[in-house]
Amino acid sequence: MIKPLGSRVLLKKLEAEEKTEGGLILTSSAKEAPQLAEVIAVGPGTDEVKMEVKAGDKVVFAKYGGTEVKYDGEKYMLMDQKDILAVVE
Repeated sequence: MIKPLGSRVLLKKLEAEEKTEGGLILTSSAKEAPQLAEVIAVGPGTDEVKMEVKAGDKVVFAKYGGTEVKYDGEKYMLMDQKDILAVVE
């Protein structure tokens, strides 16, 4: 298992929508890159940064933030908590 250090968070991207609100089916090239993810693991934080997310949270993250990591056949994103924009409730 990947254990984030410091104020880093491990995310798993959620699938992009296959249809528009109007019901049109999108091809893979027309889909917007997903910016919604589930938090898999959270680092302990630092003296300066208190962790505000927890495993299981669904979050919106900065489009170009983080580093893609492949582990055990799965793709994850490892990013600093500051690149997470919001928690979806």
